[in-house]
Amino acid sequence: MTAPTRMARLRPFTNRLFNPLARRFAGRLPGFGILTYVGRTSGRTYRTPLNVFRHGETFVIALTYGADTQWVRNILAAGSCSLRTRGRDYRLVEPELIHDPSRRLMPGPVRLFLGLDNVSEFLRLKIS
Repeated sequence: MTAPTRMARLRPFTNRLFNPLARRFAGRLPGFGILTYVGRTSGRTYRTPLNVFRHGETFVIALTYGADTQWVRNILAAGSCSLRTRGRDYRLVEPELIHDPSRRLMPGPVRLFLGLDNVSEFLRLKIS
């Protein structure tokens, strides 16, 4: 289990207020995306807005709530998911958890922000 970040305190606000609003624009803006995946036990399809950054032939997501969140566990179990970002759809495979205290896969300004909250876990997914 990973140590919770200060961002975790905002989780109820994020889930109830920000996510429904963000789903309206996150699939079109740079640095944002909508991740679509299936629940491990429910079989339900979920759509989660988040920050995502392309790095070569992969996308990298900072795990601001840690690697033990349900959406991360669902994607790791399934081995794949879909992403809509900048108006394009991608199928992503081979999810990989990365521990990187230097945050080297993130853009500079994002790296600084994540450093303030000691975020060092990331999920990297290959474009299929």
